[in-house]
Amino acid sequence: MKRLKMAITLAAAGCAALWGNAPAFAQTGEIRIAHVYSKTGPLEAYGKQTQTGLLLGLDYATNGTMMVAGKKLVVLEKDDQGKPDVGKSQLAAAYADDKADIAVGPSSSGVALALLPVAEEYKKILLVEPAVADSITGEKWNRYIFRTGRNSSQDAISNAVALDTPGTVIATLAQDYAFGRDGVKAFKGALKKARIVHEEYLPQNTTDFTAGAQRLFDALKDQPGRKVIFIIWAGAGNPFKIADLDPKRYGIEIATGGNILEAMRAYKNFPGMEGATYYYFGIPKNPANTWLVSEHYKRFHVPPDFFTAGGMAAGMALVEALKKTNGATGSEALIAAMEGMSFETPKGRMTFRKEDHQAMQSMYHFRIKVDPAFDWGVPELVHEITPDEMTVPIQNKR
Repeated sequence: MKRLKMAITLAAAGCAALWGNAPAFAQTGEIRIAHVYSKTGPLEAYGKQTQTGLLLGLDYATNGTMMVAGKKLVVLEKDDQGKPDVGKSQLAAAYADDKADIAVGPSSSGVALALLPVAEEYKKILLVEPAVADSITGEKWNRYIFRTGRNSSQDAISNAVALDTPGTVIATLAQDYAFGRDGVKAFKGALKKARIVHEEYLPQNTTDFTAGAQRLFDALKDQPGRKVIFIIWAGAGNPFKIADLDPKRYGIEIATGGNILEAMRAYKNFPGMEGATYYYFGIPKNPANTWLVSEHYKRFHVPPDFFTAGGMAAGMALVEALKKTNGATGSEALIAAMEGMSFETPKGRMTFRKEDHQAMQSMYHFRIKVDPAFDWGVPELVHEITPDEMTVPIQNKR
């Protein structure tokens, strides 16, 4: 565990050393990209992976030059600490004081919802990666928002593939904020055959899951058919501790989606568990992922993680858009270039949907295998769920 955490830290530090710190004020011939993310706070691991991936994506897409149309790409790091008010002020400062042309981030859905009106106020592009809540490209969306990260509906629809069978009853366990509540809402909407009988929401910083687990068990134990607790969780805390309370005595299974490698150590205790994931380094077969895996091992001696791929996708999307505008950074030019734009990523091709700027992308139905060579449960591909297999609702009011 310590080795993996150290590698994540070294990854972020290594990229910073490679590209350096940006000057305080814009210079002619620069394209300034502000990255607002959880450099510290409960989602620190996610944020650092995204930062590493973003820099790798810019590097890959520019063939190592960090230049587009003769202009230098400069990345400004902004720590939102996982706090909406801090993130809001950091993004405003990036646009107003640092003269950022474009922003990327944040890690938290709660922070993202605070950033959306700032992008609209300054009429500047915010490329959301990796915050997940549906409302970001739904009811809270505005035309300056694009997202390379998956949304809750994409998570939910793909996870329903594994669990939506007749006679299945499900209780959900999620964090009590936008990520958890939007995730459960989308998951419920995606189910056609299974039934949800209970929703359990706990604080983000929960460490003792005993009371919540008991409510989940009580809701499921007397139900007929297949009984499943579906977990939607991010950051600190280990909800898989509920397995220590022996749900198997009631015939209850545990299921969840993908996560970072550190969190997937817990999956090793659940061989055969099925779900769907946004990314696992061993699944996609394409040139960008081959480069990412090879380069990440070369630089950091560990495989790229869940959010590293997302950061790289964001970097590749930005370079593709800037190439289409010949380096122009005006928001109207970028919006025109990005709406409907397809671009390559470590997950394969993504396309920004015109209606809400959500990236349409594949997800991966997996089954957990225990492999002694890895410290985590290995998600083996069952089926790649392509964009045309998922009816992802358009939820904004455009």
